Amino acid sequence: MTPQQPAPRTKAFLALVLLVLLGAVCIGAGQWQLRRAHERETLQAAIEAGRRAPALTLDAQHRDGPDWHPANARGHWLNPFTVLLDNRNLKGQPGLWVATPLELQDSPGTAVLVLRGWIARPMPPAGLPDLDAEAGLVQVEGTLLHRVPRLFDLGSLTGPADTVLPRPFPTGDGQPPRVQNLPLEALETATGLSLLPVVLQQAPTRDSGLIQDWPGPSTDAGQNYNYALQWFSFAAIALIAACITAWRILRRPSPASHA
Repeated sequence: MTPQQPAPRTKAFLALVLLVLLGAVCIGAGQWQLRRAHERETLQAAIEAGRRAPALTLDAQHRDGPDWHPANARGHWLNPFTVLLDNRNLKGQPGLWVATPLELQDSPGTAVLVLRGWIARPMPPAGLPDLDAEAGLVQVEGTLLHRVPRLFDLGSLTGPADTVLPRPFPTGDGQPPRVQNLPLEALETATGLSLLPVVLQQAPTRDSGLIQDWPGPSTDAGQNYNYALQWFSFAAIALIAACITAWRILRRPSPASHA
């Protein structure tokens, strides 16, 4: 005795349900792409507005400001607290970002973290170059950010995130520590400094020996619009197929009509 097969009408109903669900999923994916496009357009507008704004001066009274605004700060470099950010590539070349706190002139013990620039990762047996910034009072110009740009840390999926600084810090060997990402809170805890809640991404300068070619966030909304169009096309195909299936179900006589 062979097992009973599903009736053709039941199969058609199942196909109809799956097609409707597929269409709904594709519509949801298209709407998500539209939201991402709008977010990127908003980000691009904020970047352009920030770059046109007058420069802010960071000091004890002016500790914060909007992202992407030009800013400057006067103070002294705290070279012993330099940190290297690993896996920061530039035009396909592996390298490191150099980050050093700048102690504010008008507020001893208070500093702003400055992303000073990029260096190529030294290949053994070569070591790091001298990364100490100039001594004395300096004025640093750059762009405000509210955090150090992050990289996805695969190690954080299986263990602690790569943001741990050595204790005590600075280390006795004089070598800057390397981390994947650098939350301001982690640097503040390790150094005992009072850090401003912003980061200064230094503008290009010929005297630092570093490269200030900073990658910006992706603002290509056109790519998201193209993906949205593709998802809505898939949804249209699925829903047209669902309509055809529903039409065939309605035309097909039910088993009761043959009784």
